Amino acid sequence: MKRIGRWLGIVGLAVSLCSAIALPGTTQTSRPAAVRNGYALLERGWVNDAIAAFQQALRQLPNSLDARLGLAIAYQRAGRDADAWNAYQQVLAQDATNRTALSAIGLLGGYRPEWQAGGIDALSRLLELSPNDTDARTQRALLLGYQGRYAEAFADYDRLLASNPRPTALLGAAQVYAYSGDYAQSQTLFARYRATGQAIPDGALTAYARTLAEMGDPAQAIQLLETTLRRPRVPDWLIPDARSTLAIAYQLDQQLPKALQTLEPLRQQTNATLPLARALSTLGRRERDPQLLQQAAELYRQALRTIAEPSLGVRLEAADVLSESVAGRAEALRIYQQLSEQYPGDRSLQVRRLVLEQQLGQIGMAALQTQLQNALQPLPDAMFERQSVAIALTQLDPPPAPLLPIYEDLLQSGVDVPFLHFRIAQIHLQQRNWDDARRSLLAYQNTQLGQSDVGADLLLADLERQTGNLEASARRYESILAQPVPSTVKLDALLGLSNIRRQQGNLASVSRFYDDIRRREPDQPRAQIAQLSHQYELGEISDAAAEQALAQWLANHSPQPAYPELYALVGALPPTEQREPLYLSLLEMSPNDLSIERRLLQVIAQRDPEAARSRLSEILARQDDPIAGYFIQGELAQTLGDLALASEAYERILAAQPNEVGALSALAGVRFQQRQYAAAQRLYQQVLTLRPDDLETQRVMAELYLAQDQIQRGIRQLRQVRAAQDAQGVINPTVGDRLQQVEHNLLRRRGYQPFWERY
Repeated sequence: MKRIGRWLGIVGLAVSLCSAIALPGTTQTSRPAAVRNGYALLERGWVNDAIAAFQQALRQLPNSLDARLGLAIAYQRAGRDADAWNAYQQVLAQDATNRTALSAIGLLGGYRPEWQAGGIDALSRLLELSPNDTDARTQRALLLGYQGRYAEAFADYDRLLASNPRPTALLGAAQVYAYSGDYAQSQTLFARYRATGQAIPDGALTAYARTLAEMGDPAQAIQLLETTLRRPRVPDWLIPDARSTLAIAYQLDQQLPKALQTLEPLRQQTNATLPLARALSTLGRRERDPQLLQQAAELYRQALRTIAEPSLGVRLEAADVLSESVAGRAEALRIYQQLSEQYPGDRSLQVRRLVLEQQLGQIGMAALQTQLQNALQPLPDAMFERQSVAIALTQLDPPPAPLLPIYEDLLQSGVDVPFLHFRIAQIHLQQRNWDDARRSLLAYQNTQLGQSDVGADLLLADLERQTGNLEASARRYESILAQPVPSTVKLDALLGLSNIRRQQGNLASVSRFYDDIRRREPDQPRAQIAQLSHQYELGEISDAAAEQALAQWLANHSPQPAYPELYALVGALPPTEQREPLYLSLLEMSPNDLSIERRLLQVIAQRDPEAARSRLSEILARQDDPIAGYFIQGELAQTLGDLALASEAYERILAAQPNEVGALSALAGVRFQQRQYAAAQRLYQQVLTLRPDDLETQRVMAELYLAQDQIQRGIRQLRQVRAAQDAQGVINPTVGDRLQQVEHNLLRRRGYQPFWERY
């Protein structure tokens, strides 16, 4: 008989219902002679003759239930599974409670994927008639596992395993737990099964090997599967799943090239679509390789097109892989929405759907957080559901800080999703909890996935930057760039290094970085917005030009993912009511970004000062960092014209951190506005002592001199700034234009008319 399996491989039937498919209990003497003849031939083992006899009987007695049942049994014993399946269905059409037919359909349901649902329905009807039928419950649990309906499968196994389970129940449960990703429980059940003295059959071989590999013994899994594939006669149905599982074991044994080589023969086999897709998706996730995931997605699309009625498990696998790429998210969401309607109680489906709805802009981040917290408090009891929830939540980037307790609870519950450590580290970085961020990153790097994930190095480099260790951060970025890493990682490292050099005042090298990135990847959206932000920061383009370029970029690209360079540019541009929807959208994704919050407050303050003050109070109430709160309070006060309050805010910062350059510069600006020029000059000089190459402060010093009518001193200062810009290769027409204006005004004051105005 041809048997089927799901996800990890072909799984042999865990139970035998042969006793339930014995010959019917009707006495021979009460049957017509033609029917008696068929059963007599069947009892002697003359199956083909019995088939002919029952067919003849049905021609004479078309409504004979005994004859129809006998024919179904004969077909089944002859190995004619499809004929048997159809014949048993005809029996049930006459007698919906026929136990022999219900048992047989349940058994046959394990032979082909398209029969699984019918087998489950038949066994459910049988269990309504006989709730204590252990064989029927064992087979139903196995079929539910094939379908990926784990909650129902485990409900049956909980009952079967509660006391003195049969070896068949242990074996089936071990396989289904492996399919669900709970390898620890699977390992325990396989050990209990082997303790009965029975060997692992071919049907359970790949589930057993996968469990060995996932539980830390990939070498034994490799040996077991290689030995199996070298056998003289390996069943055709076993080879695709054995190769798929062997590839995963090779990858876990740090042999990725061999893993990919193992999968090559499957690419030419029409019956290997799902095993190949499963292996490629597993390898792609673990290697963080978008190319492998894309190949897996195409195979799943092919499976969904060609399988008449794909199971819950296959549809979930397909949607999970599709959801991992921007191009596949809408398709994945449709699948999740359909499945959520079919299985409204499955919280893992609800989480997957919510995450994609947020990523596709159908719900906001605040709504997502509220609904996730409602759905996941408490966490699901079943490990497979928690595992699915954890995988779905890792796709949120950046991860929402309010969900930190849920991420931590999932890890403590024992889910095998190492990337949760990475997401938790990101949240700690958002909250400026440096030590906790380091601990989470170390925990991630101690996992097999983390050891080979250069993303952890990128996050560590950013951690060094945020804690002020600029050179340590730069060295990490340079180390990443020296490795053969994917282009997306190289781009992240280049942008990270450019940010370090910017903070160090080395603007010329930053420009070279962006030129290099754009030469190699001219259409890369992050590189485009990063270069635009840099050009604006240098003053190479005007406010109007930067705003026009930003609008064009947004017309062609979504603000998701939330590139830090986009936040930098939007936060640097002057506030405008036209960008208020963008401010709100960016704050949805990153609620603690004060540069955007500042611009939004300034816009609100223009039309409703009290609303701005109220919003500021809410921001300050949730700020863990009082310094950041004082900054935003000072800026809003300046916007509202309350220079005394602004002065008080910046003075509080300087009382705690006397050399805080931003506060010194901001307070100097307030003093400038208050016409306290001497105090402003002292403060700006403090800034230049700390940052002698700060050209913007040097430019403002020139304006300060000019405001005090120290014209010549102001001109000398502007010329110095222009010379420094030229030396750095910075093109900023603002300084040159201002210098020309001051020089012309000076000429006019002295009674000279510029030569170009004389004609």
